[in-house]
Amino acid sequence: MAVTRRKVSRPQVQESVGPSVIDQPLISFGREICGDVEAGLRREWLVTNGLGGYASGTVSGIPTRSYHGLLVAALDPPAERTVLVGGMIEWATYDGARFPLSAFEYGDGTLDPQGYRHIQSFSLEGTVPVWVFVQADAWLERRVWMRRGTNTTYVMYSLLRATAPVDLEITPLVTYRSFHALSSGRGWQIGVEEISQGARIQAYDGAVPFYLRAEGGQFAPGGAWWWNLRYRAEAARGLNAQGDLYAPGTFRTTLRPGMILTLELTTEAIARPDGPLALVDEKDRQAKLLRQANASAAHPVVQQLTLAADQFVVARGLEPGAIKAGRTDAAGAQGKTIIAGYHWFGDWGRDTMISLSGLTLATGRTEDAAGILRTFARYVRDGLLPNNFPDKSGMDPGYNTADASLWYFLAVRAYHLATDDTALVDAFLPVLRDIVDHHIKGTHYNIGVDPDDGLLRAGEPGVQLTWMDAKIGDWVITPRIGKPVEINALWYNALRTLAEFLDARDDPTAQAYGLLAERARTSFRDRFMRADLSYLADVLDGPQGDDWSLRPNQIFAVSLPYPLLDGSAARSVVDAVGRSLLTSYGLRSLAPVDPAYHGSYGGDTLHRDNAYHQGPVWTWLMGPYVEAYYRVYQDASAALQLLSPFQDHLRDAGLGSISEILEGDPPHFPRGCIAQAWGVAEVLRVWRDLELLNVQAQARVGTPSTT
Repeated sequence: MAVTRRKVSRPQVQESVGPSVIDQPLISFGREICGDVEAGLRREWLVTNGLGGYASGTVSGIPTRSYHGLLVAALDPPAERTVLVGGMIEWATYDGARFPLSAFEYGDGTLDPQGYRHIQSFSLEGTVPVWVFVQADAWLERRVWMRRGTNTTYVMYSLLRATAPVDLEITPLVTYRSFHALSSGRGWQIGVEEISQGARIQAYDGAVPFYLRAEGGQFAPGGAWWWNLRYRAEAARGLNAQGDLYAPGTFRTTLRPGMILTLELTTEAIARPDGPLALVDEKDRQAKLLRQANASAAHPVVQQLTLAADQFVVARGLEPGAIKAGRTDAAGAQGKTIIAGYHWFGDWGRDTMISLSGLTLATGRTEDAAGILRTFARYVRDGLLPNNFPDKSGMDPGYNTADASLWYFLAVRAYHLATDDTALVDAFLPVLRDIVDHHIKGTHYNIGVDPDDGLLRAGEPGVQLTWMDAKIGDWVITPRIGKPVEINALWYNALRTLAEFLDARDDPTAQAYGLLAERARTSFRDRFMRADLSYLADVLDGPQGDDWSLRPNQIFAVSLPYPLLDGSAARSVVDAVGRSLLTSYGLRSLAPVDPAYHGSYGGDTLHRDNAYHQGPVWTWLMGPYVEAYYRVYQDASAALQLLSPFQDHLRDAGLGSISEILEGDPPHFPRGCIAQAWGVAEVLRVWRDLELLNVQAQARVGTPSTT
């Protein structure tokens, strides 16, 4: 299924005409989930600000990760993500009865208070989480969202119904730490200054100040540490699982039916706590995203994933230290990038290029796509794109990747097909040619063309270069030194793309690159296929010879725009992958019959990284598999059906988004990041393309679409 969209025109699909997921949530739960603490802890919500900052937690309200918090600010966007507000203690009093809205777990396992017992319902209005707490005939609603382009979180309380007033007491719990690790409050005196509508917090001299404000509430200064909070997800990962938070004071107010209280948690010195207006702005922004993607009448899953896609596209390039110097808006940002996954990933070159088409082109965000391509073009060195940018500003990016620069070609190609923007391609052509020429003559990490067969080799001991990149100390779990199958599929596509661009400009060198592509294709067919096997080698010419492990990487020989295989050879690969690796939510990273297969995933870093690419299901691989399936079988409806289980997955783990991985063994529990850019991108990209193909097929036979 080649990418055929032009000028981001999307089909006007009519399978779900009516209110969008902003007004009619796709994801909602009642007490069957909300009142079950384990079920609630398994489900996490996420809101973001377009800078790399976010707020996140569990449906139950108990923070389980060091990454959870109501204000996790990107102090040097998208880097230096810092937990400033780790949670809140919330109590309501109605008709003389005091009941909690919040919940925490302590080091001895005690849950106190137990606000989840009072949650009647939870839903996502677009990406905005909404809880309804009930005590007798009083219904109290809470919403959380962020303002785009600033490190600002809003928490709004609305009294929906009651026959008497409700008194609220809200105590923010603050800190100032990297989101990667919990911290102790021993010997720490956090500075608190009372201001109009709230408090100014400065954790220590030189720390970025932040502000707690309430519209319609009174702030009473306090000052107490909440000790020994337990974060059970960190315990499960074998990490420090206990930390402390500081209570600088309490907001109090009385609500009557129809009244609201809005808390503003922000790094901005200027107060903007108008909650209703800020909520309208956020809903309007999300509605605009759906219109921009031509998805206002699309399937609810497409709508939800379109909004999920927005969470990964962030600014990169603010002047270092801009926020620390008091500039807190995104004006002057020099470019765009993509956060690879929440909570802990930053922006990675490989993930960005794989995700670009689904996150931006399938959602009508061509300007963002161009900005991302420009941003990364500036970082090309010796024919390589950065593998990742550190989460701390001022550090150099790493270049240990053999595929990011090759995925860059396909991202540029997809952008051109979507926009017909030849001027931008002209600007990128020197970069693309430089990348190919460096690969031909050889560049870092032994990446270069083998003159004997024209295939691309890569790798050296102690370095991980492909997407299967787990490493513990100096031990690379899946080194894949030699000629990996997907690297050569990408190399062939890069050569064909460059030749295509040059030929369109009557450049005489196009033929030479085309000949290199044909040589690579011939060698690929001769060497990666074996008569006695129905699948392809994973790596050729490695230190121990050829690796014939049955892995998913071979699917790219069929799925990419320029396939290396066709006919029965392509079908054989798709069928072999389907029989051994396909699950409801993606492809296993290794066949279960392999002795090295790990069907579960968990434990400390050693156990997790050892299993990372040895069996777990990777959601992003469902995109290329379904694309290859359609290319072989030409049945858009059957291909689209393969994606349908993701509607259920959106109600689990990272709500409204797609997990990084799942366990290889059924029932495939979600693991890893709760929201992964390339998982969202690939499912959305292929769903939208198949949506269009299915509509076209139904139109040809004169029957309505049933997608």
